[in-house]
Amino acid sequence: MQWRSIVVGLLVLRVLLNCAVWLVFGLGPSWGFDFPIKFTFNSHKIELFNDGQRATVKTHAWSRHLYDSRNPQAKTCSKISGNSPKKSYLSFFEEGRDEYDRKYSSFPDSLKVKMRAMARDMFYFGYDNYMKFAFPEDELNPIACEGRGPDVLNPSNININDVLGNYSLTLIDTLDTLLVLGNVTEFHRAVKLVIDTVSFDKDSTVQVFEANIRILGSLISAHILLTDPRHPFGDVGLKDYDNELLHLAHDLAVRLLPAFENTSTGIPYPRVNLKKGVPPDSINETCTAGAGSLLVEFGILSRLIGDSTFEWVARRAVKALWKLRSNETGLLGNVVNIQTGQWVGKQSGLGAGMDSFYEYLLKSYILFGEKEDFRMFTAAYESIQSHLRRGREACNEGEGDPPLYVNVNMFNGQIMNTWIDSLQAFFPGLQVLNGDVENAICLHAFYYAIWKRFGALPERYNWQLQAPDVLFYPLRPELVESTYLLYQATKNPFYLHVGMDILESLEKNTKVRCGYATLHHVVDKSKEDRMESFFLSETCKYLYLLFDEDNPLHKSENKYIFTTEGHVVPIDQRFRGKSWEEQFPYEEAKKDPQANISNCDRIPEERRYGLPLKSMYMRQIDHMVGLS
Repeated sequence: MQWRSIVVGLLVLRVLLNCAVWLVFGLGPSWGFDFPIKFTFNSHKIELFNDGQRATVKTHAWSRHLYDSRNPQAKTCSKISGNSPKKSYLSFFEEGRDEYDRKYSSFPDSLKVKMRAMARDMFYFGYDNYMKFAFPEDELNPIACEGRGPDVLNPSNININDVLGNYSLTLIDTLDTLLVLGNVTEFHRAVKLVIDTVSFDKDSTVQVFEANIRILGSLISAHILLTDPRHPFGDVGLKDYDNELLHLAHDLAVRLLPAFENTSTGIPYPRVNLKKGVPPDSINETCTAGAGSLLVEFGILSRLIGDSTFEWVARRAVKALWKLRSNETGLLGNVVNIQTGQWVGKQSGLGAGMDSFYEYLLKSYILFGEKEDFRMFTAAYESIQSHLRRGREACNEGEGDPPLYVNVNMFNGQIMNTWIDSLQAFFPGLQVLNGDVENAICLHAFYYAIWKRFGALPERYNWQLQAPDVLFYPLRPELVESTYLLYQATKNPFYLHVGMDILESLEKNTKVRCGYATLHHVVDKSKEDRMESFFLSETCKYLYLLFDEDNPLHKSENKYIFTTEGHVVPIDQRFRGKSWEEQFPYEEAKKDPQANISNCDRIPEERRYGLPLKSMYMRQIDHMVGLS
């Protein structure tokens, strides 16, 4: 018993010392922060000015929500420092009005040009070294200057094998970024390389979600940009191009279809072997985002080739997940059993396992115009605001702490832990698309404060202790994406400064001999020898677009949207129609949404695999003549 007393005593001492340190530096974990600036909306601009008032009494502190009435004696450091003056999230980078105005109220055009060139050089340093040292393998190891493919010696290494399928992942994932940077010549060369060298007839077991967003989405995006001169880079067509990228996309999607077979709920298995189908030892559990974020890519493919199968299975998975949400809170969990429909993971949040599910409800509505998608998104957003959002009602005024979105139990809304993850940094961008700009500004400021502190985003951050829980940073794009979308919505130069800070941090902390490396530890800046494909397809793309005001994407009369992997797709009238409703009247999906599709022979053969691809595509084009 004596050793237990010693351990307890040491733990108490450590907590008290940490509290003292936090109090000295004004970073106490009570989250009693005030924004020193207000955001006043004036059409497309936001004016920033001092609040002038600092509340000292908090009525909506995080600690009040963390400990419920069943444990009224619970004590934390936040209770100790509850009446101390607190700092804003922005206190990490705001040093008083004069300093703030000097730093953030303008951004010279010459500096934009410099930052745009820096982002372009960052992309090409990674891309050129991938092509030199790694292609045709999937990824570049930027420290060793060599390629990386699937871990064939360790099939259980899903961190690698879920993503790498031995299909030149980085080249495919990067195709439309080359057009964003205006390099039509290299885009054409890359397309030819993909056509000539890539095959999906591989004995590779990959995650359906990753193959969909990184490979299928990029092939579809590049095909659209090649074949439709209206969107958004003009006529960049390739001589003798015969829809080969669309053929490849269709071939890959067919190889992913077995994931939807032999599942009693219609929610797909998480992994498939591209040659053999679902592995015999496949687990029956999948995450909500993995199963529910296929609709954009599958839906566009279906509408391009006139075959409803792909959209049908993806939409059926979304509806199946939606029916499993809590009757009390309207929330979903993060891991579900695809056979029983029981929630294995009951945590509901905005980060890993959940993020893109919400994103694709809204983006599917924007693309396809299906009102049901918007109804689901609206209901989900209301549940998020009701149960995940903590803090005061207004972002920048009133008493209490600024808002934060926490992880809760899906059934009762009780906080499950005190960390959030870096993937949640996508959410301000989604709030921008939903028109909730004020909340987007508020949440973005929180994540930027963390970036300012570490020069990167730790994978998990403990918002109560104000310290990282998981320390690595794999060059993720989510904060950059939200920064770009907030700048597009507000045109406030503050976000250009944020982008510059991110860009310079990446250059300083992650650049190595042949590219940019994952940070193993955001504090000591030690590195891992990996450069994931999304660094080129998303992180560099959003940084470049942030500083390139005259990019064709910003000047085009036609609207566009980014997939969750950052691939450009147009908001096009052709995606609002369903040609198969005329060609193949088929009501089974509508009549029996709970039907088991374990045997694909229930679906007419022509609907499973479509008509000959080129003829079906040309029929679509003919059908769209006259549509704008």
